[in-house]
Amino acid sequence: MEKDFIDLLQLQQMLKAGVESLFPNRVWVKAEVSAVKARSGGHCYLELSHSDQTGLKAKVSAIIWSSKYRLIAPYFESVTGSPLQEGLVILVNVQVNYSELYGLSLIINDIDPEYSVGVKELERQKTIERLHKEGLMGMQKELCLPVLPYRLAVISAEDAAGYRDFMRHIEENPYGFKVAPVLFPALMQGADCPASIIAAMDAVLDAMQGEGASACEYDAVLILRGGGAKLDLACYDDYDLAAVIAQYPLPVLTAIGHDQDYHVCDMVAHEFLKTPTALADFILDIYQQEDERLSSFETRIRLAVSNRFYREESLLDALYARIRGAFALKINTMEAALNLLQTRIEAADPRRILERGYALATDGNGVVLKGVSGLAAGDRLSVMFADGTVDCTVNDVISTDRN
Repeated sequence: MEKDFIDLLQLQQMLKAGVESLFPNRVWVKAEVSAVKARSGGHCYLELSHSDQTGLKAKVSAIIWSSKYRLIAPYFESVTGSPLQEGLVILVNVQVNYSELYGLSLIINDIDPEYSVGVKELERQKTIERLHKEGLMGMQKELCLPVLPYRLAVISAEDAAGYRDFMRHIEENPYGFKVAPVLFPALMQGADCPASIIAAMDAVLDAMQGEGASACEYDAVLILRGGGAKLDLACYDDYDLAAVIAQYPLPVLTAIGHDQDYHVCDMVAHEFLKTPTALADFILDIYQQEDERLSSFETRIRLAVSNRFYREESLLDALYARIRGAFALKINTMEAALNLLQTRIEAADPRRILERGYALATDGNGVVLKGVSGLAAGDRLSVMFADGTVDCTVNDVISTDRN
């Protein structure tokens, strides 16, 4: 029995006719960019896809002809701050095309950049709300930076301009302060950025838990990237990365954007600065303030010691003056007493009495005679005058005692 059939070309032509009848006009399609490549001829080839929690559900090839790409690409980047790249969710105006030879494809005529920005902002707000609900937003603020954060675990790309700016600012600081930054390399942009930074943060903890000489203590973790396009930095609004930063046991300081950038990772960090150079200044300011505090403390100590020395010196001078005055008074008093005693002694000196015409009589034994009582004629006496002694014999005793 002969079977009815159509050849492949007829099938493809039927599919083409069906597609063209279903999509006679351009349509807006939401999709994720899973691959993008701009050719040297000016055309841009993309792979668009749709995924959900269970995985990839659909994908299709798309192209932007060079005549359109020259206009679409710079406008998209000016609005979103990022070029077309993998991982972006975009809203594209397409002509659905079916080729008998190449199958289904989309011809992109326009891209709505505002939609891509809006999608990222919506995801960002959901992340912030989730972190608030889980109580993670303020956890880093409860940690304390050391008085002088010295050993710093720096997470950045070694060739990043922001990292070089930070290191140059630290190493060439005019104060001569010494800080010990250690680099833990990581990807700082793109879809793999959050996982790479988380791995670097895990490496910091592993280094701290090492044994013996391999163990390192770090005072803080610094995440550095010197700004970039808005969508290039969208990875810093990633929930997983923000949650790890929020719950990290060390203070985490971020400097991942320019003045107009503020990311979820900045919100949960212990401190955030706009640029790596500003973060370097922040660290150096801590040292400068502590140096000024110690200098002030030194000045206060010197002044206190000087004042105490002056007071003690004044006290000693006063005490010396009092002691000297007391000694002088005591010496004068004793000198007066000695003079008086000397006068009295001199006044009581028998020689002085004898010089006034008196005489001193002693018996034969040298005993001073106070009167005639006990004397008899024939006793031998010695009479002492001021200028000599006379030995004599008693001839007669005449008493003048009226009793």
